[in-house]
Amino acid sequence: MTYWFEGPLAAFDTETTGVDVEQDRIVSATVVVQDIPGGRLRVSRWVIDPGVPVPPEATAVHGLTADFLHRNGRWPAPAVEELAGEVAAQCAAGRPLVVMNAPFDLTLLDRELRRHRASSLEGRLAGVPLRVLDPLVLDRHLDRYRKGRRTLTDLCARYGVELDEAHDASSDALAALEVVRAVGRRFCARMERLTAAELHTLQAVWHAAQARAGQTWFSRNGAQEPVDTVWPFRPALPAAA
Repeated sequence: MTYWFEGPLAAFDTETTGVDVEQDRIVSATVVVQDIPGGRLRVSRWVIDPGVPVPPEATAVHGLTADFLHRNGRWPAPAVEELAGEVAAQCAAGRPLVVMNAPFDLTLLDRELRRHRASSLEGRLAGVPLRVLDPLVLDRHLDRYRKGRRTLTDLCARYGVELDEAHDASSDALAALEVVRAVGRRFCARMERLTAAELHTLQAVWHAAQARAGQTWFSRNGAQEPVDTVWPFRPALPAAA
């Protein structure tokens, strides 16, 4: 029997101008496809000139300057169209899509489609089965009592995955894919009977519970941190908002 974590997977990751999915832009993105563990990788990359300033703090994270993006990046409209098309194609091919902290990257892609193509991620995925595997949600649920941070770098250290260059979209996408495979192997006894489609549904429930627990923690510590329970991506805000 072949488990879901031993079969074909695709992974998606972005680097951006910031952390606000409603306002910030994609500056680079990668889709990685692997059919079996340790198998050959098929990598598609995009470098995008966002058409807006790139804050120094963003450049400090991913190393992409506004000048580099202006000289080497593509115009956003066709690039995000291709990117969304590749994501949809992998889903249509039946490959689960690995996305670390999915509500960020997938929501940002949706907003870029709306901004540049008068389209949406939901529209691109119409009739296509979306089966997202989010290593952050999986790890938080399956090892919920472990203390400490759970960034991609932390998860790579926890599951013995090599991360060549953190905050590079290609390296991060591959690392997230390998973490998901490692999570599957470690917790096989608890997930062996689940399909990727069933896990997708369960992760929406798990993420909502995790978000509510986070909101409670913030409230107890006097912080009013906004927490969104929607997964794997957030619906667009009403125009009036």
